[in-house]
Amino acid sequence: MSVILVFLLVIAGFAGWWLSHQRLMAKPWLEQGLASDFVGLDRSALPTAKIGLGVFLAVVGCLFALFTSAYFMRMAVSDWQPLPLPRLLWLNTGVLVLSSVALHCTSVAARRGQIDTVRLGLATAGLTTLAFLVGQLMAWRQLTADGYFLASNPANSFFYLITGMHGLHVLGGLVALGRTTTSAWAGTRPERLRLGVELCAMYWHFLLFVWLAIFALLAGWAATFIDICRQMLT
Repeated sequence: MSVILVFLLVIAGFAGWWLSHQRLMAKPWLEQGLASDFVGLDRSALPTAKIGLGVFLAVVGCLFALFTSAYFMRMAVSDWQPLPLPRLLWLNTGVLVLSSVALHCTSVAARRGQIDTVRLGLATAGLTTLAFLVGQLMAWRQLTADGYFLASNPANSFFYLITGMHGLHVLGGLVALGRTTTSAWAGTRPERLRLGVELCAMYWHFLLFVWLAIFALLAGWAATFIDICRQMLT
C-alpha cells in the first residue's frame, strides 16, 4: 500500500508542476493587450489533447503502481526466486534516455520553427525507440535461453508481465510518433505540429520515468530504499 501511495505522490507532483506551467492561475482581466490576443492565448493555454493525455498517463501510472504493489507482496512468499538482471537492460535504458532527450530537443526546435531539426529529432527518437524494443526482446530471449521461463517462478512471471506491459505502451507511442513524423514531412501547420511533438515528448518522458522505476524495482534497489525508509521511521 505504501508503494502505491509513494508512486501516486510522485505522479501528483509531476502533474502539479505541469499544470503550473499552463497559465491556470492567469488573470486575463488584469492583463493588457488586444482582445484577439487573449482569445488565441486562451485557446492555446491548455489544449484538450494535453488534458486528455495527462488523464491517460495518470491512469497508466496507477496501473503500474498496482503492479509494483503486487510485486512487493508476492516477493515476500518463500517460493520467490529473483532472476538475474540481463546486462542488456542497462544498454536499453541508455537508449530510452536518448530517445526522450531527442524528443525534448525536438519540442524546443518545434517552438522555434526549425522544421529540419524537428524532422531529424523525430527520426532519431523513432529509431532509438525501435532499438529499445528490439533490445527488450533480446533480453527476453537471453533469459529464456538460460532457462528462466514465464511459468518457472513467480518472479519470472512478474518480470515478463511488467516489462511486456511497458513495451506495449512504448509500441503504442510509436504509432503516435509515426503520425507526427508523417505530419512533419507533409507540411502540417506549425501550431498543430508543435502540439503533436509536445504530446509525444510528454508521453516519452513519462515512459522513461516508469521504466526507471521498473528498472530499480527489478534490480532490487526499490526494496532496499523502502527498507531504509522504514528503519528511519521506526
